[in-house]
Amino acid sequence: MKKAKRNAVLGLLLFALLVAGAVYTVICGLGETNAGRAEDIVLGLDLRGGVSVTYEIVEEDADDSSIAATKDKLQRRVDNYSTDGEVYMEGGNRITVEIPVDTSKYDPNKILDELGRPGTLEFIDPTNYQLFESGQTYEAALTGADIKDAQGGIREDQTKGTKENVVSLQFTEEGAQKFAEVTAANVGSPIYIVYDGKVASAPTVNEAITGGNAEINNISTYEEAESLASTIKIGALPLTLKELRSQVVGAKLGSDAVSTSLFAGAIGLGIVFLIMIIVFRFPGFLASIALSCYVILDLFFIQTLNISLTLPGLAGIILGIGMAVDANVIIFTRIKEEIGEGKTVKTAIKNGFSKAFSAIFDGNITTIIAGVVLLSMGSGAVKGFAKTLILGIVLSMFTALVVTRVLLNCFSTLGVTNKKLYGESRHKKVVKFSKAFKFTALISLVVIACGIGALFVNKNMDGRGDSLNYSLEFSGGTSTTVTFDKAYTLEEAETEIVPVIADAAGINAGSVQIQIVDNTNQIVFKTSELNEETRSAVSNALENKFSLTDDKIDSQNISSTISSEMQRDAIIAVVVASILMLIYIAFRFSDVRFGAAAVIALVHDVLVVFMVYSVAYLSVGGTFIACMLTIVGYSINATIIIFDRIRENLREMNPAQVGYDTIVDTSISQTMTRNIYSTLTTFVTVLMLYILGVPSLKEFTLTLIAGLLCGLYSSIFITGPLWLFLKKHIGKKKAPDQSEKQNSMKQTAKAGKQ
Repeated sequence: MKKAKRNAVLGLLLFALLVAGAVYTVICGLGETNAGRAEDIVLGLDLRGGVSVTYEIVEEDADDSSIAATKDKLQRRVDNYSTDGEVYMEGGNRITVEIPVDTSKYDPNKILDELGRPGTLEFIDPTNYQLFESGQTYEAALTGADIKDAQGGIREDQTKGTKENVVSLQFTEEGAQKFAEVTAANVGSPIYIVYDGKVASAPTVNEAITGGNAEINNISTYEEAESLASTIKIGALPLTLKELRSQVVGAKLGSDAVSTSLFAGAIGLGIVFLIMIIVFRFPGFLASIALSCYVILDLFFIQTLNISLTLPGLAGIILGIGMAVDANVIIFTRIKEEIGEGKTVKTAIKNGFSKAFSAIFDGNITTIIAGVVLLSMGSGAVKGFAKTLILGIVLSMFTALVVTRVLLNCFSTLGVTNKKLYGESRHKKVVKFSKAFKFTALISLVVIACGIGALFVNKNMDGRGDSLNYSLEFSGGTSTTVTFDKAYTLEEAETEIVPVIADAAGINAGSVQIQIVDNTNQIVFKTSELNEETRSAVSNALENKFSLTDDKIDSQNISSTISSEMQRDAIIAVVVASILMLIYIAFRFSDVRFGAAAVIALVHDVLVVFMVYSVAYLSVGGTFIACMLTIVGYSINATIIIFDRIRENLREMNPAQVGYDTIVDTSISQTMTRNIYSTLTTFVTVLMLYILGVPSLKEFTLTLIAGLLCGLYSSIFITGPLWLFLKKHIGKKKAPDQSEKQNSMKQTAKAGKQ
């Protein structure tokens, strides 16, 4: 016993040292590179700002498909620097690229030079290369338009135990056919890769390549492979671009967006700690320590892994904190139940973790599946969300299942075993939620119908014209660059200039985006599309109200920053994720109806939040994607908790005797407290962001609050009863319900009397 206590003390001391080291690393950094330092976290364009460059298309006869392909390839190239970069059309022949970058540490000119310098890429066979060298007319086998992607890397040969620097090429469907033909005709000869009139590489063809993918090897260094891949990607643009202007722009959400969000988050987390301690007593105190470790580790890995933190990324962190709290709530609720059944504290802790594991594991793995799909198939903001989500889930599982467990075991070994410090939960009264399913399902259908109906109302309402209030990210608009006689801060521009523009244009001031151009008196205002008359009204209002430099006001129509390809990728990723989650849940719960019910409940929650957007005519933009993805993660986790308890009760309660409806009602009653506490803790964090955060975050947090409340409603009134409905109506055998069981008992009793 003395040895066990000594080990517990040593364990706590070691834990304290590790925490101190982690805190030091987050504050001061690790080693010469300061790896892990929180203040070095890469912030996205919306939180920090970055560089903006506008290119002009050289070709005068460029068609729409070539322009769209150039814009899309630029976007994918920008993603290599940051998933938060934006690419959009400005006017009919200009493309603007904005990339978040810390100009105090990185040279933006190098990025801009690599991003879109003019030049063409061609793959030339030996015969045509001779014509090229002699200045005669030739035909290239492939051009930049035939290249889909190029990546530099290292290939390991497991058999030989060697490593080789390579460049992997991926061709378009048409390019793959062309490449197959040129390689088949030139086995043993080089294919010349010519960029901007100079040979970048001349790899020898070893065999005909017909799969649409190729690899260039025999490259001396990894840096050379990276440089060649970059050159191929740069030259893979269908059109030639000429740089018109480049500038450094400020954060879209304001310079104080990060500080105010952190302040609001800290207050919210403090309230969460208080709730955990009040509800769960001593374990809640230990959970607060574990959650603090979670935050520290999250900040460390976000910086170390060079994850760009954007608004969607913040959403992923919020969801991660919610799931970290949720895991502790599940565990502590189980411990209280075990103590309520008369178990000792030590036994209750052991059983609590054991019984909570499956719910935590399945809930987190299901969400990780969604995150991995979004990361691999999504683009832009979707990838940023997926990165922080996956990281948060892994860390939440570690802190709940390892850190919290170690702390509880150490203190219980040291004699902290008074049941009053842990609380106990008696058997809860079973509420017949399943009986109300017809009513609650009707409410949900009415709410969803209101959202759909609002789409038609919005489209026909004066001053709207669109079913949804698409923001600049989706619909495009007008960019107005104004040069003032003095420099304005973002806050001054919001309060003094934006109202003038909004009044002159007849638009909502909250829809105007502002970007301050660093080291100048220029400000860029982005609004919904303005016609010539409205542009003139805005210009006159600004000239009358403010002093401008040479009355310089430049207005251009701009395209959406979220391209149709990005929208398509996001939709496909969500669909694939839903299918994989359905398969996983069906496998883990040995019943496809669990998976079907989970996906239907997920769709329900998404549609209800969509109703808020349509009825309130809220702005649908990047925050919309972040919000919907957060609801998907939160919804599926809450569903798993209910299903896990149903699965457990199916083993412990005989459905033939008590009926499936009783099992469902019992499961919901047992988990309802957990659902309320988990929602409450996440709700508090989001509410603080709404109250104390910057104005540009209010719509985002408002819809998240709606999503949280919807998730609580569906976890109690929809998820379990929906599975019961499917169980009764889909399958070979009709499931016995409580009324059938009672009738059977009455008939048996009658027969016994006779």
